[in-house]
Amino acid sequence: MNALHSPKLLPAADYARDVAKKIAKARYRVAMIATTFRANDERSQAIVDELVRAAERGVDVCICADTFTYIEPKEFILRAPKRQPARAMQALKLERRIKKAGGSFHWLGRKANTLFAGRTHSKWTVIDDIAYVGGGVNMDDESFSNVDYMFRFSDQALADRLIQEQQHIYRADRGGGAARNHSASVSKTTTILFDNGLPANSYIYKRAHLLAQAAQHITLVSQYCPTGALNRLLKRKDAVLYFNHWSKASSLNKLLIRIGMLTAQQQTRYCRDQYLHAKFIIATMPDSSKTAIAGSHNFMYGSGLVGTREVALETSDPHLIRQLEDFRHRYVE
Repeated sequence: MNALHSPKLLPAADYARDVAKKIAKARYRVAMIATTFRANDERSQAIVDELVRAAERGVDVCICADTFTYIEPKEFILRAPKRQPARAMQALKLERRIKKAGGSFHWLGRKANTLFAGRTHSKWTVIDDIAYVGGGVNMDDESFSNVDYMFRFSDQALADRLIQEQQHIYRADRGGGAARNHSASVSKTTTILFDNGLPANSYIYKRAHLLAQAAQHITLVSQYCPTGALNRLLKRKDAVLYFNHWSKASSLNKLLIRIGMLTAQQQTRYCRDQYLHAKFIIATMPDSSKTAIAGSHNFMYGSGLVGTREVALETSDPHLIRQLEDFRHRYVE
């Protein structure tokens, strides 16, 4: 494969810069889905500015973001501006700016039965025939500063597939319901996995558990301590785990990690100060072959229990796995 078209892992800050440059040259479409979407530093502001300019010159711009991030009470989520905190007000202004330029902006999760159920944790960006996926980067200053990454693919079929999936998520969300979990082939060695909001039924978590069952050695990198059946399996296996220690997290994340570490009885090898937000698992099989799952899923049982939307790549492509291992050596160990 030509090096120009080979999938490339971009650390979070490089991803932000690359996306802004590519949007500036976009010819016909830009689509993004993320949990958080804000313009609160130079990098995120540059992306929003390019999105507006692209929409103004006739590019089809479509943004989907998650309402859960703003944690407003049910029935007040992004609907009553006078009752919203400053962060939500900024989000509403951003929505209006993109729509005024001719783009579309959709809030996902408004019709969820609870604040947690129906959450969208998927992340991807499509710019013409370029697809960024397989990592955990959102659109704000904090996300671009975390230890995280996205893969960049020059692949029209994958870009088309993600556009279709985004439309599918939006239609299902408008009806207040979930959709069937499924997968699609990216290449002979790579499959994309979609969790589409079915409670207690995470396809990605199940695939990670199956890989771990067959593996001789497992490396797991995540924001949080793994939980549930996967964690119980990891404790019996030759496994190394990297996740944030609760003492280095903030607010709700501190509580989640502390509870996870207590209940899972796991320790982390991650010792750096920068917040870890990357999520992948690499399983080395008895024949020394390797398979990885990389994307938005934190490998926590609770994510699937409440029906969180997620996306991940499952791959045995040595080129992709080598990049994940290089990322771990450089930014995680």
